[in-house]
Amino acid sequence: MREAIISGQFAPGERLVERALCDQLGVSRTVVRETIRYLEAEGLVEILTGKGPIVAQLSWEDARQIYDIRQMLETAAATACAENMTPRLAEELKEALTVLKDAVAVGAPGPMLRASTDFYRIIFEGAGHHVAWEIAQRLNGRISRLRAVTLSTADRPKPGPSHMEEICEAITSGNTEAAKKAVHDHLTETAAVAKRVLTQEKA
Repeated sequence: MREAIISGQFAPGERLVERALCDQLGVSRTVVRETIRYLEAEGLVEILTGKGPIVAQLSWEDARQIYDIRQMLETAAATACAENMTPRLAEELKEALTVLKDAVAVGAPGPMLRASTDFYRIIFEGAGHHVAWEIAQRLNGRISRLRAVTLSTADRPKPGPSHMEEICEAITSGNTEAAKKAVHDHLTETAAVAKRVLTQEKA
């Protein structure tokens, strides 16, 4: 259900009907209700009085706050990861980048989003920022929805994988200033794309 929401199979505002979900997923109502509670906690589902659960709307105001949080957390993590760089960590991050690029080339949303999450996990773990990663994980559902929106946009000034390459190169070379700039440039551009898409959808 999480992947279906993130990839857009369930549209924003769409009602989530328990019986239909039970039939579709082959599980009990108890499992569906528990899943919906988890997804509500992640900000992917809203419970409306008299209507029940729906797929949460994603507004630009919410997205803007998420990008602001990402700028703080990811800039700090990239800097610390660059400072802590070792040959083994560099190899692990480069391998994660390869997996991400392969997933983007195939174009399957699920593998792309999982590969993106894994790439950032390595950066945060390499930085030793475990608490920050826990915070990022609480936002991961909404971050993944935004990634799905921006990855599917063809008119980006620079493709997402190119930004990831720059981030990876800066971190693995131990260049903290370049790492800060690469993260800032990536998130600034991505936020601009998300703003354009989300405000157009609202209009």
